[in-house]
Amino acid sequence: MSKTPRLVRRFRVLVLPLALSVALAACGGDEAAQQMPPAPVTVVTLQTQPVTLTRELPGRTAPFLVAEVRPQVNGIVERQLFDEGGLVEAGQALYQLEDAAYQADASSAKAALARAEATLKSAQLTARRSAELAKIDAISKQDNENAIAALRQAEADVGVARAALQGRSVTLDYARISAPISGRIGKSSVTRGALVTANQATPLATIQQTDPMYVDLTQSSSELLALRRNVAAGTAEQADLPVRILLEDGTEYAHDGKLAFSEITVDPSTGSYLLRVEVPNPDHLLLPGMYVRAVVGSAVRQDGLLVPQKGITRDPKGNATAMVVGKDGKVEPRAVEVSRTIGDQWLVEDGLAAGDKVIVEGLQKIQPGAPVQATEAGTEATPDAAEPAAAAPADTAVDTDANASKQ
Repeated sequence: MSKTPRLVRRFRVLVLPLALSVALAACGGDEAAQQMPPAPVTVVTLQTQPVTLTRELPGRTAPFLVAEVRPQVNGIVERQLFDEGGLVEAGQALYQLEDAAYQADASSAKAALARAEATLKSAQLTARRSAELAKIDAISKQDNENAIAALRQAEADVGVARAALQGRSVTLDYARISAPISGRIGKSSVTRGALVTANQATPLATIQQTDPMYVDLTQSSSELLALRRNVAAGTAEQADLPVRILLEDGTEYAHDGKLAFSEITVDPSTGSYLLRVEVPNPDHLLLPGMYVRAVVGSAVRQDGLLVPQKGITRDPKGNATAMVVGKDGKVEPRAVEVSRTIGDQWLVEDGLAAGDKVIVEGLQKIQPGAPVQATEAGTEATPDAAEPAAAAPADTAVDTDANASKQ
């Protein structure tokens, strides 16, 4: 009986100090947790600025002019007068056909014209004499009228003969096939001795003018409607801006283009319409049929608001959210509506305003309502100001442990 109270007293002596120390440690932990410093984050303060609304569109290059060379008369190719793949000028001879028959026809027409002109000269003399004799009533009125009619017929015959000579000359000229435009000519589809026919389906060669060049782009009609709505609402100003061309390997082309025209019909199968851009090509770097991308600027938003892409997060449903530092220095989530990317930034449509401080770094360390220590992006925190904030928790924790040991 005497041993039991003694054991109880010994248990109380051992357990009570332990429980007290645990309680004091817990209180010290709560105090330390309450004194944890604000998490350091990097923010970007939003400001309005003029923003050019651009769209990167895929496209293909096309020659400025294309001419398919075809014969306009029948004949045998006698000579080829150009180098395949070279540059030719408008009017330059490309092929010479055998033209002996055409020269004979032209000579015959020339002789017929000379005969008609001789007949006209005789008719003119006869009509002149007849008019003088009619004045003195030396010939009848009918004979005078017959002489005048013969003169008119002779004049008409000269006109017919001259037109026939002109036609034969044109045919003779067609035997020498010339370039209709200036540009680079491709390979020849015929060789010397080949028979060609007028207006044949297969061209003898193709000439393409590649300076300047066209770039044919396709754009969604919904984007056009959105642009027109923004312009009508006054949120954007339509502008004729230069077009930047990006080559197939991603490099930027040295010369900017300009919008030549836009198609007025939407393709019902794709829901898009055609844009044609004219681009200088003095070095002939662009070739017909080349795939390129074009950055087309269609309007300017004077009070645009841009936010870095890393400051925007999306949930599984695709809703965009930004973490903003409020006036009280605490994290505030904002539902944001963004429309397009401009470089590495989003264009904000709703949810943010000028002056908002959007967190772009340190997002994994924060949660809504938590206090933070914000540093503007592009500036470095002052070491003297940062060290006490980091040292304070350590000092507090040491003091708490000392008090607990004393108690």
